[in-house]
Amino acid sequence: MSTSFNLAWRLFKHEARRGELTIILLAIVLSVAAVLSLSLFSERLQGALKSRSAAFIAADAQLRSDDPINEEWLARAREEGLATAKQVATRSMVFKGDEMSLVDLRAVNDAYPLKGTVNITDQPFGEKRNTAELPQSGEAWVQSRLFQSLGLSFGDSIEIGDGTFTVTHVLVDIPDAGFSVFNTDPIALINLNDLEKTAITGPGSRARYVGFFAGDAGDIENFNTWLLPQLNDDLHSWRTVKDDESAIGRSVASAERYFLLASLLAIVLAAVSIAVAAQRYAQRHFDPVAIMKTLGATSSTIRKVYLFQILFITGLGILIGLVIGFIGQQVVVSLVADRVDVSLDVWHWRPLLIAVATGATCALLFSLYPLLQLFSVPPLRVLRKDISANLRSRSIQFVASGGAIFLLMWMYSRDLKISAILFVSGAALVLGLLGATYILIAVGRKLGSGRMGAWQLAWARIKRRAMDNSVQLISFSVTIMLLLVVLVMRNDMVSQWRSQLPEGTPNYFLINITPDIQPELDRHFADNGVKIEEFYPVIRGRFVSVNGEGVNTEVSKEDEPNREGRRGLGREANLTWSNTLQKENEVIDGNWHGDENKQYSEGWFPVSVEEGVAERLNIKMGDRLTFNVGSEIVETKVTSIRTVNWQTMQPNFFFVIHPEAMAAFSPTYITSFYLPTERKAELTNLLKPFASITMFDVDARINQLREIVDQVSVAVEFILVLVLLAGSLVLIAQVQASMDERRQEIAILRTLGAKGALIRKSVIFEFVIIGVVAGFMAAMANELSLYLLQTSVFQMEASLHPEYWAIAPSVGAVVVGILGAFGCWRLLIPFWKINWSDRSSS
Repeated sequence: MSTSFNLAWRLFKHEARRGELTIILLAIVLSVAAVLSLSLFSERLQGALKSRSAAFIAADAQLRSDDPINEEWLARAREEGLATAKQVATRSMVFKGDEMSLVDLRAVNDAYPLKGTVNITDQPFGEKRNTAELPQSGEAWVQSRLFQSLGLSFGDSIEIGDGTFTVTHVLVDIPDAGFSVFNTDPIALINLNDLEKTAITGPGSRARYVGFFAGDAGDIENFNTWLLPQLNDDLHSWRTVKDDESAIGRSVASAERYFLLASLLAIVLAAVSIAVAAQRYAQRHFDPVAIMKTLGATSSTIRKVYLFQILFITGLGILIGLVIGFIGQQVVVSLVADRVDVSLDVWHWRPLLIAVATGATCALLFSLYPLLQLFSVPPLRVLRKDISANLRSRSIQFVASGGAIFLLMWMYSRDLKISAILFVSGAALVLGLLGATYILIAVGRKLGSGRMGAWQLAWARIKRRAMDNSVQLISFSVTIMLLLVVLVMRNDMVSQWRSQLPEGTPNYFLINITPDIQPELDRHFADNGVKIEEFYPVIRGRFVSVNGEGVNTEVSKEDEPNREGRRGLGREANLTWSNTLQKENEVIDGNWHGDENKQYSEGWFPVSVEEGVAERLNIKMGDRLTFNVGSEIVETKVTSIRTVNWQTMQPNFFFVIHPEAMAAFSPTYITSFYLPTERKAELTNLLKPFASITMFDVDARINQLREIVDQVSVAVEFILVLVLLAGSLVLIAQVQASMDERRQEIAILRTLGAKGALIRKSVIFEFVIIGVVAGFMAAMANELSLYLLQTSVFQMEASLHPEYWAIAPSVGAVVVGILGAFGCWRLLIPFWKINWSDRSSS
């Protein structure tokens, strides 16, 4: 082994000095650098985004309970290295003299919040500011609406239960306030130690006890594993950032899946580049192996020499790739530091291990078939250059290459669905490209004959180099397809996020609007230059039966599904009625009742049910639903089921009933309006004539959501740039892989008298033809990949992208043509400009 090792080392140094290892070394460096930079950047981004999204539940995880949380559980969490905090939440009446109002009371301990900040302001509806303080004993911080409804001033005393509190601050919001526009009660914040004196959490109270936990993901998971067997599903629910179903939670989850997708594509790009480079490396060593066999070298010695050679190249490539990838990632983080919340101080070991595994696995498995070809080269090649390797079957190559790619994708993503979608799409593309190659050969046979112009010469070369062109075509197409997937997913996702919160999104909601003041309110706001959105009638009702079968009105979606009685909402529902289908609602089954013009004399009226609640409560088309509104019964029949975009900042409803059913009821209305930040001081005068109306402010929440969406969008754009750069380098490596054979062809053509212009055009036309076919096939495979990804992984509405059917072939022709000309430029310079003295000395 020492002889083989020494020979391999000498050969490695010799080829390194001559530049023979450049292509395969650069491919390994590229793969490791791309995977490390993309995955490390993605990990840091995901950590930052999770930290930001954790602010909306005030912790990394919450434990909610109907009973006080066991102190032993909190102590165990602290032993696991977690920070803990406590909160008790309940509804209660607040009194100031003869005035009273229902509030959402939150009693917190001094450790609250573990993530996020409490925001206060110096005057009602004023500019918010962060504070690290919390209410002291005897203090209450209340929101601006309570100042409005109770006529409060700083220093006033209010009564909550049996306790008396002094109002000391105007509360803007707390991290876990929630996003629902129907969460209409203003928040009052007090110290947890003062809760006992209020005496409002005795038997029969509806208090919710919340434990907050923050720490490393592994510690959170360990604690959850220990805690889960001790929880009672009737009393407890465990919630983490991943369970956040708000607009922010869904946006962050989509971004994380996109980062994962981009990193997976970087792995595939790396694999493609190494496969091309390994093939070229083996072909360049056919002659040396034939010479070694002629001189008496055994097959065992040759195998050991080249296996050591691959190990040397792989080790050096991984080392250089890690350095370049780390530096590149640091540069990118520095560039986006002012726009995206990513810290350079955070280090993740997993991307490093994945990068090393990617480089090593790709280099070894993708080199397997080329090395077997190399080992099978006969000694007779010394005399006859037309003899290549004896190994013809490519089944080993397909199994090793496909297995390596799928293994790396699954190992990195730990998501079988995404890995399978990309792998199946890629396999379908390869099969399609094999068919396209045969078509190109047939076309090349016809167009490559006759008078030899530039186009004919290009087609003839495609026919002659059929196998090499098929490999190159597959490489180009896979690369273009992956770039298209990343590009289109980025465009669709960012467009969807930003469409949720366009400029002018309503940031204030008005409730408790009675029918008699609705016209006056609309006129008053219009006179002050404020546009009010649509008025929605709302009335509270209880969903009580389906087809005459009573539902369990105390069972919510978190409770056990095996309770007695049919499952219900577990609370009153906000019912509305309209003949007009709301924006961002789409009927998916049945017909919208506004499309019908008929009288309902049978005692039932049409109702449209939201898809999610219909699935959860097992409601089908034609079911008869009964609602109890006050003392009245409303009978309805399901005539449509619709989807609702819950990510929009507008009122949405589970049930929309035909207006005739609700004609006897007097509703209140809910509406919204947009007011720029610079006009916020006008709120008091706008609402002064309407003392009975309640306003709640979601401006802070919208700004937080918009800030996270902007950060995610910037991060996604940088991820896209990194993938595009990696793809461009792969394309260049593919062009370089065919340089040796092209050099011989061009030399022969020049010897036979072909003009330089003809040769240059034919080479460029060849790459243009390959680029057009690769782009078109990539566009087709892109549609398959996007459909599977959008419907199965990202839960987005799938759509065709016909513009890319034209763009991809055009861009493929231009890019591959330019890269081909750039890669072959030394071969295409006029014959008389070659510096022969330099070439002979080399």
